[in-house]
Amino acid sequence: MNPADPTDPRAAIRKRLIAARQALPDRLERAVRLQSVLRAWLAGRGETAIGAYWPIKGEFDPLPALYRWSEGRPDGEMRRIGLPVVDRASASLRFHLWYPGCETELDAFDIPKPKDTPEFTPQMLVVPCLGYGPGGVRLGYGGGFFDRALAAISPAPLRIGLAYTNGFLPMLRAGRDERPLDVVLTEDGVMWQAA
Repeated sequence: MNPADPTDPRAAIRKRLIAARQALPDRLERAVRLQSVLRAWLAGRGETAIGAYWPIKGEFDPLPALYRWSEGRPDGEMRRIGLPVVDRASASLRFHLWYPGCETELDAFDIPKPKDTPEFTPQMLVVPCLGYGPGGVRLGYGGGFFDRALAAISPAPLRIGLAYTNGFLPMLRAGRDERPLDVVLTEDGVMWQAA
C-alpha cells in the first residue's frame, strides 16, 4: 500500500497497531471466531453484491466467510463478491467479481486483484480496520482509498468494518473526510451497529 504521510499524527498509531496485530499469539483462533461472527451476521441479509478486500499485513481474511455466503440463496438469486482494483491515477477503487480460483494479477500496489472479471457496484462494502473507535469510526492505513470508495458509490453501500478487538481506540475520532461505518464486527461479536 501507499505509505501514509509520516507527518500524519496517526502514523505512529498505525505502526503500533500493525505490529500488535501481527504479533497476536492467538491470531488464528481470533480469525476462526471472526469467521463465525461474520457468517452469522451475514445470514439472512438481503444484499446480493458485496465488495471486500484482499488481506494484507495480518488483516483478517473475510473471503472464506464471504464465499460461504455467496453459495446461494433459497430463491436462487446469484450472490457476487468483488475485490478492489485500484486506479492509481484517480486514487479510487472499483470492484471486480472474485471467486475462489479466479485468475489474479497484481494491482498498482502489488496486491492481488481479479483479472478480466466484470466490474459491479457493491450493495455492501466490507472493509478492514487497523483500529476502530466509538460510533463506528475507522482507522485505516491512511491512503483514503476505502473512504473515497464509500463516498463515490451510489447508492451508498452498507459499510461493515472488520477488526480484532485489540484494535479498539476509545479516543479515536473521525477525520474531516471520514464517514463512520454502519457496523463493526470483531471476534467478540458486533461492537457497533448504527440504529
